[in-house]
Amino acid sequence: MKPISLTRFLIEEQRDHGRINADLRLLIEVVARACKGISIAVGKGALGGVLGNAGSENVQGEVQKKLDVLSNEILLEANEWGGHLAALASEEMDHPHAIPNRYPKGEYLLLFDPLDGSSNIDVNVSVGTIFSVLRCPEGVTAPTEADFLQPGTQQVAAGYAVYGPSTILVLTTGSGTHGFTLDREVGSFVLSGRNLRIPEDTSEFAINLSNLRHWEAPMRRYIDELLAGKTGPRGRDFNMRWVASMVADVHRILTRGGIFMYPRDLKDPSKPGRLRLMYEANPMAFIVEQAGGAATTGRERLMDVQPTALHQRIAVFLGSRNEVERVTSYHQ
Repeated sequence: MKPISLTRFLIEEQRDHGRINADLRLLIEVVARACKGISIAVGKGALGGVLGNAGSENVQGEVQKKLDVLSNEILLEANEWGGHLAALASEEMDHPHAIPNRYPKGEYLLLFDPLDGSSNIDVNVSVGTIFSVLRCPEGVTAPTEADFLQPGTQQVAAGYAVYGPSTILVLTTGSGTHGFTLDREVGSFVLSGRNLRIPEDTSEFAINLSNLRHWEAPMRRYIDELLAGKTGPRGRDFNMRWVASMVADVHRILTRGGIFMYPRDLKDPSKPGRLRLMYEANPMAFIVEQAGGAATTGRERLMDVQPTALHQRIAVFLGSRNEVERVTSYHQ
C-alpha cells in the first residue's frame, strides 16, 4: 500500500469527511513544517552551536536554552504570515504575539511549548514540541490574553512532535489520535499509526519520585500501593519510567500504555501544579482522550478546567483510563 503523507491525510479529512476546513489544514501543515525545522536543529546538536543556555529567562523564571529560543522563533516565523491565525501564544513569551499588520488574519489561535523537556537537550535525550489550536471568539479582531482563556474542550486540534531516534508527529482534530513519522529522505511526514489506542489497564507509571515527601496524602497512598507490588493491595508488580520530558513520557504511554503523573505538591502551596495548562496539559489531555485514555487534575476532568491565566499551572494525571480513574478517586 502506498504511504499516506500528512498532506494527503489532512486533505481527506477535509474533503471526504468534512472534519476540518482548509484554514485548519493549512495551519497544521505549517506547524508540521516548523517541527521539521526544529528537528533539523535538534539533530545537529553541538555541530549547530545550539547547545547550552541562552543567557535569558522565560516568563516562568526558567533559564532558557539556546534551542528554546530558536524553536520559538521558528514557530513564530512559520505561522505569522499564512493568514490562518488571529494570534499566537508561547510558553516562552510573557504575552500573546499579535499577527503583524502587513499580514492577513484568520480565525484560529495557536498556543505552543516550542521545546518541551529542554533540560534534556545537552544530554541527548528526546525532546519535543506541543501545540494547541483554539477558535478566536466571534467578532474579535485584536485578540488579547482573555481570548485565549478557553477550556480544553474548546480545542479544535492538538498535537506534539517528539525528536528522538525518529521524528514523530502525533495529531488529533477530534476524530481519533494519529501518528506520522518523518521520512527524512523525502522530507515529509508519513502516516505510521491511525487511530492509536491506549490500553485501559497498565503496570507502568511515570512520575518524579524524588518529590514524594512533598505530596498530598492521597498521592502517597497511591504510590505506596504501586511500590508494594505483588505483596501489596494491588497484587501485582508495577514498573516506573521517568524521562523528565513530557512528550517522551506521553508518547511511551500512547504506544504501550501507562500513567503519567505530575501531582500537586506542598513545595509551593500557592501553585496547584507544575505543568502549564494551556501549553502542555490541555493539548496532551485532548490527544490522550481521543486515544481512549483519561486525563484529570486529580480532582476533575482536565479539559473542563476554566483557565484564569495564560501561564496557569496545574496538576496532571493522564494515560490508561483505569489507573487515572483510580488515583483520581483517591483525591476525591
